[in-house]
Amino acid sequence: MMGGICSRKRDQPVMEDAVPRGVSSRYCKSSSSKWLSASFCRPVVGGQPGGGNCPSLLELCIQRIRQDIERYKSFSMLPRDVSQQIFNELVYSHCLTDVSLEAFRDCALQDVCLAEYPGVKDSWMDAISSQGSSLLTVDLSGSDVTDTGLACLKDCTDLQELTLNCCDKFSEYGLKQISGLSYLTTLSFKRSTAVTAEGMRAFSSLFNLEKLDLESCPGIHGGFIHLKGLMKLGSLNIRCCKCVVDSDLKALSGLTNLKELQISNTSITDLGISYLKGLCKLNMLNLERCNVTAACLDSISALVALAYLNLNRCGLSDDGCDKFAGLKNLKVLSLGFNGITDACLAHLKGLTSLESLNLDTCTISDEGLANLTGLALLRSLDLSDTQVRSNGLRYLSGLTNLENLNLSFTLVNDGGLRKLSGLTSLKSLNLDARQITDAGLANLTSLTELTHLDLFGARITDSGTSYLRCFKKLQSIEICGGGLTDAGVKNIQGLTSLRRLNLSQNCNLTDKTLELISGLTTLVSLNVSNSRVSNQGLQYLTPLKNLRSLTLESCKVTESEIKKLQLVALPNLVSFRPE
Repeated sequence: MMGGICSRKRDQPVMEDAVPRGVSSRYCKSSSSKWLSASFCRPVVGGQPGGGNCPSLLELCIQRIRQDIERYKSFSMLPRDVSQQIFNELVYSHCLTDVSLEAFRDCALQDVCLAEYPGVKDSWMDAISSQGSSLLTVDLSGSDVTDTGLACLKDCTDLQELTLNCCDKFSEYGLKQISGLSYLTTLSFKRSTAVTAEGMRAFSSLFNLEKLDLESCPGIHGGFIHLKGLMKLGSLNIRCCKCVVDSDLKALSGLTNLKELQISNTSITDLGISYLKGLCKLNMLNLERCNVTAACLDSISALVALAYLNLNRCGLSDDGCDKFAGLKNLKVLSLGFNGITDACLAHLKGLTSLESLNLDTCTISDEGLANLTGLALLRSLDLSDTQVRSNGLRYLSGLTNLENLNLSFTLVNDGGLRKLSGLTSLKSLNLDARQITDAGLANLTSLTELTHLDLFGARITDSGTSYLRCFKKLQSIEICGGGLTDAGVKNIQGLTSLRRLNLSQNCNLTDKTLELISGLTTLVSLNVSNSRVSNQGLQYLTPLKNLRSLTLESCKVTESEIKKLQLVALPNLVSFRPE
């Protein structure tokens, strides 16, 4: 993550799905036009010599239609997949209006993804619903659609996926309008205050529902009784719903096909977890920040199909950790921010299917790591903020499948990093610690597969950056210890795969740094905060056409000049500071 000026955000949740944003990837389902490409991908900002593939004739035509959209009254005579791609382009470029939407009436579109699109309201719904039984996916997240708009979807009888995240303009009556959409398999209402316990009655007839997302819905306590007959339900997300209590889980105890259950940050206790014992197909359970004790591990031990278990921040200790030994199918286990010690790790020895283990901020020492030597499939290990020292890394040297290793805020020093030289599969390495210096980087040059390197607080100087030349595949790097000058940045300018670069807190960097990195045209995020960069240096950023985030806080840079740069040269820039 690209750090700010003086703070470091480390408190990242685990196993939490990101909220879908942007255009749906489920386009071009039909093949009515054989001359079309397999799928439409908007070309990268083009016109650059030698950069990327030439757009196809179809793509050029679609872009021209977008430019002259007011000339077209209807696309209903076009093949469905062509009109679908034109629609996608208008959405992507924010050129779709209530007027241009009319041209898509009766086009048999299959996907209408308008998540977070400005201005979507009930008046749009008539044209959307005119797609009839062809319509399979609708995403109206963040819209102002009300009961009236939802009623328009009644004729879209084959609708399979409906997403209304962050919508709060409808009522229980509006939910009733979708109760007849019997082919729905996916329904999402994340962060919606409009969904109530009584409104959930509308879900009781959706017998084909496989996935239901009610994350951060504050009024759903007591509504789970309406889910009892949904025997195809395989995934339920009710995390961040503080209203949800143990009795709500009791209503779920008969959903024997449930495979994924997200109940993190709810008011569930040990009693609620006991109702899950019969869910023998449960594959993933997220309990982060739940008020449970060691007693819940008795119930969890009965869920032998579990492959993903998140118990971060649950206040657990070593008590009951022997119950983990029976969960032989576990692939991902998150125990971060708990009071567990080396004694707990002794019970993980037999979990040979483990691929990911999170022990962030646990009281783990070198001796505890000896229990991990047999976990040959381990690909991700988080030891951040533990008591691990350099000597303990010898127990990791045989974990040759490791791809992600977090050693931030540990006591590992430069010499200890030699023990990692054989982990040639490593792709991500976090070494945010003040005792790491240039010498530590010298011990890592064999890790040529690295794509992410976090040296946020390490004391790296210009001399140390010379070792970065070994990491040709780097896509993300953070060097924020304050020891760099423009001379050190010269060693970074050859890392042409970089997408994210954080050089904040290096106060001796000047406009020359921006000139040196001007050839890193794949950059999407750049942070050079707390430096001597000025408005005059912004000119060097004009080649970075893919840049979406630019952070230059505590520099001699003004918001007005960044906005000028955005307008003239950086069309993809959506986030910048100062602002």
